[in-house]
Amino acid sequence: MKYVTVLFDGMADYPDENGQTPMSLAHKPTTDALASRAQIGLCATVPEGMKPGSDVANLSAMGYDPHECYTGRSPLEAISIGIALNEDSVTYRANLVTLSDDEPYENKTMADYSAGEISTEEAKELIEYLDAHLDLEGLKLYTGVSYRHCLKRNSGIRGAILTPPHDISDRKITEYLPGGMYAAELRSVMERSYELLADHPVNRKRIERGLHPANSLWLWGEGTKPKLQNFRERTGLHGAVISAVDLIKGIAIGAGMTSIDVEGATGNLHTDFDGKARAAIQALRTHDYVYVHLEAPDECGHHGDKPGKIRAIELIDQKIVTPVYAALQELGEPFKILILPDHATPYTLKTHTGEPVPYLLYDSTQKVAGVEQFTEKSAKATGKFVPSGVALLQELLQK
Repeated sequence: MKYVTVLFDGMADYPDENGQTPMSLAHKPTTDALASRAQIGLCATVPEGMKPGSDVANLSAMGYDPHECYTGRSPLEAISIGIALNEDSVTYRANLVTLSDDEPYENKTMADYSAGEISTEEAKELIEYLDAHLDLEGLKLYTGVSYRHCLKRNSGIRGAILTPPHDISDRKITEYLPGGMYAAELRSVMERSYELLADHPVNRKRIERGLHPANSLWLWGEGTKPKLQNFRERTGLHGAVISAVDLIKGIAIGAGMTSIDVEGATGNLHTDFDGKARAAIQALRTHDYVYVHLEAPDECGHHGDKPGKIRAIELIDQKIVTPVYAALQELGEPFKILILPDHATPYTLKTHTGEPVPYLLYDSTQKVAGVEQFTEKSAKATGKFVPSGVALLQELLQK
């Protein structure tokens, strides 16, 4: 038996004035055809009392209980980047963001949490410049992908109060600056980064091209060394993960799964979908379980881009679900496909929400009466509810 999860990050949404969502408006013929012959329902991927981050929700979608293993977002990304962590290391996610030019610093507005999805090449130059000029005693910056980077405290304790930048788009940052443990130091790092980056040559060139400058660091996602049980020991399956995002790669590496890099994969609407599909199909020849993570719907949701989110869903159906389903049929052995978002990212809110998400579970060996179209509404109407990601993985692996 082969198993595939296709994770449409942030796909679920709220209905508009006509009762439509990006899922219902998107033309996704293969996904909907599978839905007509699949188990459909809702799954609570975000445990009660936990924030609906992609870290918690993807751990859950992979079958891990975040209450048992979650130690923060940034250490998962640190693992992917290759940062060595000790038991007393503390890490922070370090976004390159665009802040308004209001003064003083605390009066600025979060204009763009991703600095226009800055290229990794530009970001690397900026992060290395900051690491060399910020005088980070006991701290070190590491380059990730695009706007997503990491700050490591060699030795310390948790307790900072930090806010994800994508939760405060277009808001003044005053009440969201660091609080709690090391608040003054973390705030100083952010303020000094603005002083160093505002007139950096990379940003001058971006402004000349009409792009958002990456003019400040924003620190969030504090965490410590994660403790994930080996996926193969838990399930008996040899698993692989395909993603452009360090967070998901870090979960894979921490769980002892194969993390497969795809050149040209960016995590946005312009990622190399075809390359990801080829990698998934290749991985199925050598692995029992493949988890394909697609970030684009989430990114579009954060930007309030309804047409982009619809297009992202359509591209994933066309370029991922369709060829992967065809390849599974050609392999000539039984298979199951699980399709779901990790959480909702409503484009009207530009941030994550934690309600249960729709899922589709197709089993090539079963004849099931499903639904005509895979949407939030049709999933709720089935009355099928799975209380956790752990339980959903058990449904997937049940013979």
